[in-house]
Amino acid sequence: MHKASKFVFLALIAMLLLTVRAAVAAPAASEKEKDKVLRRLDEAAKDFRSTQADFQFDSVETDPIHEDDVQKGTVYYERKAGAFQMAAHIREFNGKPAPKVYAYSGGAVRLYEPMVDQLTTLTKAGQYESWFMLGFGASGKDLEQKWEITYVGAETLLDGKTSVKTEMLELVPKDPAIRKNLSKVTMWVDPERAVSLKQVLNFGPTEYKVCVYFNISVNQPLPAGVFTLKTTSKTTRVNR
Repeated sequence: MHKASKFVFLALIAMLLLTVRAAVAAPAASEKEKDKVLRRLDEAAKDFRSTQADFQFDSVETDPIHEDDVQKGTVYYERKAGAFQMAAHIREFNGKPAPKVYAYSGGAVRLYEPMVDQLTTLTKAGQYESWFMLGFGASGKDLEQKWEITYVGAETLLDGKTSVKTEMLELVPKDPAIRKNLSKVTMWVDPERAVSLKQVLNFGPTEYKVCVYFNISVNQPLPAGVFTLKTTSKTTRVNR
């Protein structure tokens, strides 16, 4: 073999070996980073009591036509004595006032719509608790029990005007029943506070939701009555 050709050949072999080594090393590094993030979440979750945050939820459907519905409001999370509850107070839907309150506690989801004065209760929602608490007070061990987790990388996001370094995790539900409705979640989490600044929930090939959280406060007193639905004696009640 000509010397120049031999040099090129050996260089190509060396490049190929480096590529193979990088491909082998990358998953190991990713697993190491994932474990670091999850263990930091374990530590932060020990002190987690509550969160309040403003949100914007963009629900997108691309087929048969493109639709994008935007909800804005404030969400509240609380963990106390091993129990978890949350409430999402929606103020706007596509820029117009549309008050609604979703609340979860004790394995039940309740939706109160004051404009039609109707309360809808889903009594068998306990299997979705990991979905509701996703990114807010969940420890790394909590996530590992319910999700197959892949570390994606780090990215800086804004919490209001404050820059926050987040860690991106991709989560796939272990429960086949949940996976039928929620195929994958990508989460941008702040492991120092055990809170999520952004989530992308994939429900299928043509439907997903982008959830952005900001003005996040952790372990501060929550407003009174945020988990209480203000129904009346005339409220229509529907159980499912």
